[in-house]
Amino acid sequence: MTDKIVVFSTCDSEEQAGQIARALVEQRLAACVNILPAARSIYRWKGEIEDTAEWMLIIKSRRDLMEQLRGAIGKIHSYEVPELLAVAVVDGSESYLAWVDRELSRELN
Repeated sequence: MTDKIVVFSTCDSEEQAGQIARALVEQRLAACVNILPAARSIYRWKGEIEDTAEWMLIIKSRRDLMEQLRGAIGKIHSYEVPELLAVAVVDGSESYLAWVDRELSRELN
């Protein structure tokens, strides 16, 4: 088991997805954020079934940064209840995991 996490979130626009991704990388809360277009979400919200086009964010981070990441997304996100799900990374390429650590470091590289 590693201390790395992959966090999933969705946005209602490409612009907002880019805004969130850039902010997380600039603040070193994410080493990388993938933005996937054309996600389709079907869910119940306030008693109605919604069918919505969204952009999926796949955020690579570390478990000890989750609270800060949650706060940063909460400040930017337009949703009343943004999706924010963290999944533990049990294993991975040693060189990639080391790169993630370097990118999340507060020290200048």
